[in-house]
Amino acid sequence: MTKKAFGSGYFGEWIEDEFGLPAYRYNCDQLKDPKAITPMNEAWRSKTDHIHLVGNDRLAGIASNYGYIQVRQDEGSPKYLNEYNPDQGHYAGGFGYLTDGKDYLSTFYPGTGENFDRIFGVGYYQKIVTGFDLCADQVIFAPYGDDPILISRIKLTNNRDMSVDLRWVEYWGCQMYQFSPDAYLIAMRDKNVSLARDYRHQFCNKFNHEFEIINDGSGIIETKYFENQKDGKKSAIPKITMKDMNPPRTFLVSLDAKADGISMSETDFFGKGGVLAPDGLRNPLKSTNDENNEEKAMLLERKIHLEPGESQTIHFLYGYLPEGFAFEVLVSKYMTDLPKLWEVSSNKWKENRISLLIPDEPWVNRELLWHNYYLRGSMTYDNYFKEHILSQGQVYQYIIGFQGALRDPMQHVMPFIYSEPNIVKEIIRYVLKTTNPEGDIPYGITGNGMILPAGYKPSDQQMWLLWLISEYIFTTRDIDFLNEEVPIYPVYGKNLTTKQIKEILLTCYDYFTNTLGSGPHGLQRISNADWNDGVILGNISREKHDEIVKKGESVLNAAMASYVLMVYGEMLNYTGDKEKSREVLKYAMDQKKAVHAQWNGKWFKRAWLTDEIGWIGEDQLWLEPQPWAIIGGASDLKQTKILVKSINKYLRKSTKIGAKLMSKGVATMQRELGMRVNGGVWPSINGTLIWAFSIINEDLAWDEWKKNTLAYHSDNYPEVWYGIWSGPDVYNSDLSEYPGQTHFTEELVSWKREKEAKIHDNTFAVNWTDFPVMDLHPHAWPLFNTIHLIGAQFTSEGLELAPILPQDVYRFSSPILGLEKSSNNYSGWYKPLAKGTWEIRLKLKGEEINNIVSLEVNGKEENFLIEDNTVKFSGRSEIHNALMWKITLSQNI
Repeated sequence: MTKKAFGSGYFGEWIEDEFGLPAYRYNCDQLKDPKAITPMNEAWRSKTDHIHLVGNDRLAGIASNYGYIQVRQDEGSPKYLNEYNPDQGHYAGGFGYLTDGKDYLSTFYPGTGENFDRIFGVGYYQKIVTGFDLCADQVIFAPYGDDPILISRIKLTNNRDMSVDLRWVEYWGCQMYQFSPDAYLIAMRDKNVSLARDYRHQFCNKFNHEFEIINDGSGIIETKYFENQKDGKKSAIPKITMKDMNPPRTFLVSLDAKADGISMSETDFFGKGGVLAPDGLRNPLKSTNDENNEEKAMLLERKIHLEPGESQTIHFLYGYLPEGFAFEVLVSKYMTDLPKLWEVSSNKWKENRISLLIPDEPWVNRELLWHNYYLRGSMTYDNYFKEHILSQGQVYQYIIGFQGALRDPMQHVMPFIYSEPNIVKEIIRYVLKTTNPEGDIPYGITGNGMILPAGYKPSDQQMWLLWLISEYIFTTRDIDFLNEEVPIYPVYGKNLTTKQIKEILLTCYDYFTNTLGSGPHGLQRISNADWNDGVILGNISREKHDEIVKKGESVLNAAMASYVLMVYGEMLNYTGDKEKSREVLKYAMDQKKAVHAQWNGKWFKRAWLTDEIGWIGEDQLWLEPQPWAIIGGASDLKQTKILVKSINKYLRKSTKIGAKLMSKGVATMQRELGMRVNGGVWPSINGTLIWAFSIINEDLAWDEWKKNTLAYHSDNYPEVWYGIWSGPDVYNSDLSEYPGQTHFTEELVSWKREKEAKIHDNTFAVNWTDFPVMDLHPHAWPLFNTIHLIGAQFTSEGLELAPILPQDVYRFSSPILGLEKSSNNYSGWYKPLAKGTWEIRLKLKGEEINNIVSLEVNGKEENFLIEDNTVKFSGRSEIHNALMWKITLSQNI
């Protein structure tokens, strides 16, 4: 038996598809295999439902191992356009049926055939069903780019020794499901979060459907309208709403030829046989519009004649029509060169990305390409703010119903600084548009432009904004972006305020340093939360919160500010605001000194809350502030050596998948021990640890990077399906009885809970296992951390490189930056968005620095300087031409 690729886990194996892209061949029979069962609340999904992303820049298709796809779009408000809800006879869509009039195959699992292969690919979901000497090979893919469509490509093959007349029926449902948080909040009030889905159904069931057969029978357009508001007019100016009262039209079109049959009725088609044995397969679909049936869908039938051994491929176009898109234009665009559409789309995913090729560890680049896909493929479009958004996803978006916190998309977009700068600018604009005139950034956004009504008042979000834009400016040299004008919240109306980006940044800085400011120990204040939502809420009794908000301090905030405000101050100096730069740099230095003073001999304390409560993080190690203390320079050399030993001993030694958040956990926290913020394993925090390690210990940095990958998670916990191709924002640590999994309430493990019992905890009242994938942190941070593995640091003068990878041969590449190491040379490039002359500093090992033979810059041999094991040289880049360089070493090394 062939050994599976590293990181494959139990449920299938990693393969390379026909386009040279990574793909996961899923081969678990979830109907029979108990390992497929997830401890979760089945009010949301089936406990054997394992999901994969089929997305592009505009939509996110949530593909199930059962074969169906629910399409999420965000214009108007985040929602599924076609929910899977078998209790009401709605089956989402993205599958079909092949019949010869007697037997049939289905691409809804298990498919009635002899074999059912499933492949989760980059931008696609492939299902190959064989039986009765027939084969149906269906691929649903989201074309690369920003179009609001999916394409269904079905290759049908006759393996019989006689010709056959077949019918293919393509199904896409139309039952909407909005992720409205009011339903969730009402369910919380009612002490039964399981009711949230019922409340959402009650609202969506009030929409009526109207269908139009188009292009003489080639397809269908569906329109939804609320109750009796069919003729309601849409506002020219987007309104702040919790729900979308005017959802976009959807459509289904046969691209190759006119449909031979059309139906809009789920009830008539599925009948008593349901999704596994539809009554409608007995007879051809009618080409009529039954206006009397309340349960609607879009079904198209194609008739195919196949000779023995013959194959034929047919295509369908499914999509929706947001503002700015025309049905005729989309159909015309995708009727061109149909056989090549999937290949062309797939090949584009290889471009404009971060890659790291290591010959001895090919899984690394496989994972990075996959991360890039999952990160970008999760992007959607917010038509209130008129920007694309990288929502955190997972339970936050798909269960609770909000995009937050605002710090999260600013982390998700970090890798795109080096590959897709335009996406970075969109995320920055999105966040800027949510800020108020005082510079406060809300916790989250929900519905259509609505500030999430939440009790969290985070004190760190301005820093993420200042850091992101400073890194963007230094890397790309796109200084003009700072002069762009952006409206601030509420974005529209008579009181509209528009400011230059650099002005909004100064306002946010002022809010951070003055409105929030520092506390009694000179540390940045904490409000009622910093990055950690549970350090106060759910941990400290409520009657003490007001005093904490007034006086409490965060060592995490202060440590982060030591670095972030230093970089922001340097950026201000670089762009000409020298006076403000001095002020910002002084504040950063003050925070650095204040953090340095909170050393307890083994680590830095976590926070000071009130005179009564005092310090937290004295008796146990909290990870969050420690990496920033190293990165920002608050930790001196002696402290750092001790701190690294403490982190290894208390946070890393006992875990298989990365450092845990705290050494012992907190008994008073309303989170289970070893789960979530009570000692879980967080990729977003470990990303900063990898960065810190890269500065001081290359072996630890590389080890921690690998331990936070999907491959290492699946290798250590192969029977946990999430964590193989996607995952949550936090895994359970060894402090939990269920390490390697993610949060769930204890009662779900035994399966003894009464069916009617309410599932309710004291925080979000959901299990992270209810939707344990498509969080973007475990995809974004490994990508971003590759910058630290090559030791890249951008400065006013240019670029510093201090690579820490232990391999003798590797190649890091991105559209803006590259570094390649071979046995006897280093080479690279730098291609910012602005032309200029840049200083490059490359730190080498001692034996390398003494064996430099030559330096080439832009194809010409040049002189260089050596300072403290660092090669220093300069070169020029142009708008369309990178600064290229190569250092040749002696063969004697």
